[in-house]
Amino acid sequence: MRIIIVGGGILGTAHAMEAVRRGHRVVHLEREPEARGATVRNFGLVWVSGRTRGELDAALRARELWEELGSVVPGVGFRATGSLTLLRTPAEVAVAEEVAGRSDADARGFTLVEAEHARTLNPALAGKFLAALHCSRDAAVESRQALPAIRGYLAATGRYTFLPSTEARAVESSGVRDDHGRRHDGDLVIVCAGAAHGGLVRELAGDLPVRRVRLQMMQTAPLGERLTTAIADGDSMRYYPGFAGAAAEDLARTQPQDMVAERHRMQLLCVQRLHGGLTIGDTHEYAEPFTFDVSEDPYAYLTGLVEELLGRALPSVERRWAGVYSQCVDPDELVCRRSPAPGIHVVTGPGGRGMTLGPAIAEQTADLAGL
Repeated sequence: MRIIIVGGGILGTAHAMEAVRRGHRVVHLEREPEARGATVRNFGLVWVSGRTRGELDAALRARELWEELGSVVPGVGFRATGSLTLLRTPAEVAVAEEVAGRSDADARGFTLVEAEHARTLNPALAGKFLAALHCSRDAAVESRQALPAIRGYLAATGRYTFLPSTEARAVESSGVRDDHGRRHDGDLVIVCAGAAHGGLVRELAGDLPVRRVRLQMMQTAPLGERLTTAIADGDSMRYYPGFAGAAAEDLARTQPQDMVAERHRMQLLCVQRLHGGLTIGDTHEYAEPFTFDVSEDPYAYLTGLVEELLGRALPSVERRWAGVYSQCVDPDELVCRRSPAPGIHVVTGPGGRGMTLGPAIAEQTADLAGL
């Protein structure tokens, strides 16, 4: 089949990869010269840790697909780093004890370890914490270089064409018309427009159960030593639904969050890039219209927290940025999918799970579309 994909972010690219893998031909449209949205403004984490029980199978499948992809496309930068959620209070340790004792702990790769064991797993952690929740299933990819690497691999098959700076203006079941006046005929159209909920997406699918979420993040100069795992703090247990339970409820009730972290709905995630710098974040803002500037206090808070956990000063911050992603608000759905007409599929709203789950979501779409 000839498949037209609209949107060059992780979801669109994952759908292109899946279609080519199944033997089809793909024409891939991206309105920017290069994807510039949440796809490249994230941690590059393949994050199994906090997924709900309903998402766990998809997360594990996505991790398997990322590892397979990394073996054939080295530029993706896949590495099976695992993660350590660093626990600084007894209430946080109690949450870790609860989730490490659940029936799905082995599937998640969860082990509660003492501080010294955590430092064996990640010798860069010379700071203060009581214990850590180790997740051996978590992994990382290089978000800023993964998509060009995947496109290069797809182009070499002879069945993939990427059209940057090309915006879809009209979509029909038989193809797409772009803003250059060209028509791209196809047997199937998949629209993965990211956080663009209006315009073409609204024309096709109406008002969807999605919202936009804004985040702030930063990246440092090279650390000068290896951070062998991704790291998170106990606030991630407040944010990720996979940690929900009695102990997490006690944590929320008895341990007030830092004022800055609470105001900006923060958690710490930190991953080292291949060049040695650290990507650190993040905040969550839900009420639109979003501000157009970034706030300094979350950056100062995160810097102090990472320095406390590493037991050393951070290198200089080289980049700060904000980003916006699309999140499905239907708790029963992994992603928002609509088929407004035969041969047309709109896929959006993976939330902060897009980089993790992209390959699995694409596989599901391909199955549903009969590819």
